[in-house]
Amino acid sequence: MRSRENSNEPEKKRPSWVCSALSVAVCAALVCGSHGSAQTKLTLSAAASVKDGIAEIEDAYKHTHVNVEFTNNFGSSGTLAAQIDQGAPVDIFIAAAAKPMDDLEAKGLIVAGTRRNLLQNTLVLIAPLDSRIRDFQGLKDKSIRLIALGDPASVPAGQYGKQTLLSFHLWEQLSAKFVLGKDVRQVLTYVETGNADAGLVYATDAQGSGKVRVVATAPESAHDPIVYPVAVVKGSRNEEASRRFVEFLGTPIAQAIFVKHGFTIAAP
Repeated sequence: MRSRENSNEPEKKRPSWVCSALSVAVCAALVCGSHGSAQTKLTLSAAASVKDGIAEIEDAYKHTHVNVEFTNNFGSSGTLAAQIDQGAPVDIFIAAAAKPMDDLEAKGLIVAGTRRNLLQNTLVLIAPLDSRIRDFQGLKDKSIRLIALGDPASVPAGQYGKQTLLSFHLWEQLSAKFVLGKDVRQVLTYVETGNADAGLVYATDAQGSGKVRVVATAPESAHDPIVYPVAVVKGSRNEEASRRFVEFLGTPIAQAIFVKHGFTIAAP
C-alpha cells in the first residue's frame, strides 16, 4: 500500500465554495477590526479658565479610551453659548456661570438630564509682583492707571468683577480705568505683561502664573456664586460618547486634576 507522501496523485483542491467562505470571513474580520478602531471625535466648548485642567483630564481619559479625539474651543462662556445658539457643532459645553447654560437650556439646546454643576471658583484681585497695592480700595490710587476686567457683556469673570466693585462702591469711580478683555485669560495676560496695573481673575488663573500676585480675594457675598455647569449639547453627533466623558468629569481622577489646578468641586 502506497503512502500519501510517496503518491504521485495530485493534491486535491478545496472546493471553490470553501475559498469563498474563507474570503468572506477574512473580509468580515477586517471590517469589524476597522470599525472597532474608528475614532470618535468630541468637540468641547469650555470656559477659558478650565483650559489647563481640561487638557490634562483629556489626556487621562485617552489612556482608557484610545479611540476618542478631542477638539477644544476655549473662550468666554457668553460667546461660546452664542455660538452654540447659532448652530456651532459642539458636543459638550462647560460654562463659568449658570446664566449661559440657563439660556441654552431655556431654548432646548442641551440634552435633558445631562446638566450638572461641576466646579466652583474664587474671584481675586491681582497685580504685578512689584506692585504696592494692598486691597480693592487701592485701585483708586493714581499709580493704578489701567485695570483689566473681562467684558461684563460676555465674560462671567467680568460680571463677577463688576458685581464686586459695585459692592465696594468703586464701579463708577474706576470706570475710566477699565480695559476689557475678551476672556479671563486675556485679562491675566494684560497684568502679566504690564499692560494693566491690576486685574480681576479667578484664583485658578492666578495660581498658574508666576508673574502676578494675589492682592485680595473678593468676598463670596460680593458676587453671584461662581459655579461651572457642564452639559451635553442637543444635536451632538456623539451623544453617548459625550455622556460618558461628562460622567468621567465627575470621577475621582478628574476631580483630583481640577483640585490640583485650584478649583473646588461643586456639591452634588
